[in-house]
Amino acid sequence: MGAIATIALVVLGIAFMIFVAFFGRLPALRRTPIAWLHRFIWVHVPAGVLALDQRVSSGRVTSSCARFGTYIMYDKHPLVLASPPIFYFLLLSVGEVLYLPTAWPKLGAVHRAAGIVAIALPYVFLYLAAFSDPGTVTPESHGAEMSRYPYDFALFHPGAVCATCRRLKPARSKHCSVCRRCVARADHHCIFINNCVGARNTHWFVLLLASTGALTLYGGVLGLSLMAAKTTARYPAWRLAPWRSVGMDFADWLVCWGWGLQDGVAMGAVTLLALLTSPLVWGLLGYHVWLVYCGTTTNESMKWSDWQAEMDEGFAFKRALPPAGQRAKDLRVEPAWTRWPAEAEQILVRTESGQPPRHPAGGQDPLPGVGEWEPVWRLKDVENLYDIGFWDNMVDVFFPNFSFRDTHEPVAEDNARRRVRKNKGTMGDEPEPLRNY
Repeated sequence: MGAIATIALVVLGIAFMIFVAFFGRLPALRRTPIAWLHRFIWVHVPAGVLALDQRVSSGRVTSSCARFGTYIMYDKHPLVLASPPIFYFLLLSVGEVLYLPTAWPKLGAVHRAAGIVAIALPYVFLYLAAFSDPGTVTPESHGAEMSRYPYDFALFHPGAVCATCRRLKPARSKHCSVCRRCVARADHHCIFINNCVGARNTHWFVLLLASTGALTLYGGVLGLSLMAAKTTARYPAWRLAPWRSVGMDFADWLVCWGWGLQDGVAMGAVTLLALLTSPLVWGLLGYHVWLVYCGTTTNESMKWSDWQAEMDEGFAFKRALPPAGQRAKDLRVEPAWTRWPAEAEQILVRTESGQPPRHPAGGQDPLPGVGEWEPVWRLKDVENLYDIGFWDNMVDVFFPNFSFRDTHEPVAEDNARRRVRKNKGTMGDEPEPLRNY
């Protein structure tokens, strides 16, 4: 039982650390032990190592290690085209090599056919997610990306210029420091696919999560049932549920279960790993489905989290914009037409003083909008321009070139037909500065 306990503890430890790495930064966990552990591992420990290296070698060791790690993990180099996808590929393939020799001879035709599909799909979607264009904003595609979404005057304002690319930033885009490019509807940079998740490959990424979750759940449950059947054949009174094992106390139940694991230790270890990591994969999938439901991205959800902090302090204000079709657009910094079925209805700003924005007496108001400024205290009081209802949000993700309206169709009519308002709770990633006034 010592070996089995060691395997279980190692697998459980790996699963827990993956959970901390993936979810430790979520605002929903900000004041929990998960967030504290995440900060300790990813902030305080590296800061301590850096401080020590500064005293010993003036930072040369950590600088060299950082450059080498960035090269191995992110850069394209002759050894492997993309290390993280290779790591993910090996994680799948090695697990299958350990699992299948024991499990395959015991499977019927239906399970074999289902297993082939379940095994193949993650590789297909891994390739598509890793090697497809996430929506790179190039000089050639800049005009098309500018017309993908209108500016919402809350998270994205007209006239913002990428400091690196020296081009106007399309609404919902972000410059990735790893990929060294601006990405349309940027969600996040994923190290497991060594690629950004953006407008043109989010659907492949979601399908990768779904297929991986299905594989781990199916493989874990199938492996568990095979080991349970073998253990029951050896010990007829044993059942997978301890309380159903007649005439056995828990110690005897563990002894029988240990025999079942040790008789096929490779398959048993992979089964435990699959069962423990499957909830993490499904949790990540659920998180991204929730983002689609909310009409937002990982990057934008962190921006909304920052706005909530400003609202809590009383520094956020909004006022209405002129109705769609009546607002004069500055065509130097925003597109005349977008494929999106809605236009911004309000402008959201923050002030340093906590007082509404003011303009010089008798002078022209430099900020767009009409009416008086009003304080905003809750996110649900701010309209998310990019949420047009769950099914249309899904269409936007899975058919990134779909146009929600014709060039001749007025935005106001489209707003009435398509716009669905929902209250938001958001979660997120790396923020950009709020618009100050």
